Amino acid sequence: MPFDTTQAPTIFGEVLFDRFPDGTEVLGGAPFNVAWHLAAWGAAPVLVSRVGEDDLGTRVEAAMCAQGMSKAGLQRDPIHPTGTVQVTLAAGEPSYEIVTGRAYDFIDAQALPGLPAHGLLYHGTLALRNMSSAAALAALRGQTDAVFVDVNLRSPWWSAEQVLGLLDGARWVKLNADELKLLAADGDNAEARAASLIARHGLALVYGTLGAEGAFALDAAGNLEHVRPSGRVEVVDAVGAGDGFASVLILGLLNGWPIAETLLRAQALASAIVGRRGATIDDPAFYADFARSWGLGPS
Repeated sequence: MPFDTTQAPTIFGEVLFDRFPDGTEVLGGAPFNVAWHLAAWGAAPVLVSRVGEDDLGTRVEAAMCAQGMSKAGLQRDPIHPTGTVQVTLAAGEPSYEIVTGRAYDFIDAQALPGLPAHGLLYHGTLALRNMSSAAALAALRGQTDAVFVDVNLRSPWWSAEQVLGLLDGARWVKLNADELKLLAADGDNAEARAASLIARHGLALVYGTLGAEGAFALDAAGNLEHVRPSGRVEVVDAVGAGDGFASVLILGLLNGWPIAETLLRAQALASAIVGRRGATIDDPAFYADFARSWGLGPS
């Protein structure tokens, strides 16, 4: 069934701050990052999330306003604080504690904005670790069949049963090679595992990311497209590259781009993001360059 590309996409899930040992706090969360990129291209996403009645929540609102993002789906929580991730370094290697009981765990189904029938709904998997947010997502998914699931497995906050259940009723799924192995072991390679997910869950399209090897897309008819980074990519910070990739996949769906073209553009953005520090880019010129080359007009 066609989905309504004239409607603003709804982006559901966590918004949080990464807290580093030196006191640095970096705003992010996969759904927030995706919405940030889409807003930069004028796609007017509605981010459905929840932040605390605290200084971090106020900073989230300020950042959204500066980026021109709608706050229609942003809830404020008087009890639970804004989401945080504690980053620690041991021998130069980072480890992460995704702090529990944060505001995005308690997204209220009774305070959701209306989702247009057949409008695109994007969500990940981390924000569903709590029953409140899981119920809110279920309410949103009941309003559309145009669901894009971005698998993001963070131990211990996932179960195969829950994630595979989310694939039922989804249309598009993005995941990486390791996640494919965990969710679809019955295949000799990533493409075969993607095919098994399509057959098992009735998906229209699976996007697989392969790190330095690029990415692929496989549709229900068996059409396969591959893309690899063009030239040598200098990596400054790989955080958020997958979120940037996902944002262009959504942009391609909204604009009716061919799959091969969408993959090339998604790969180009991801390669540009890893060359900069941070998951989001606070530079309109960065997005304007892509917008012009993609024929989107001024960003």
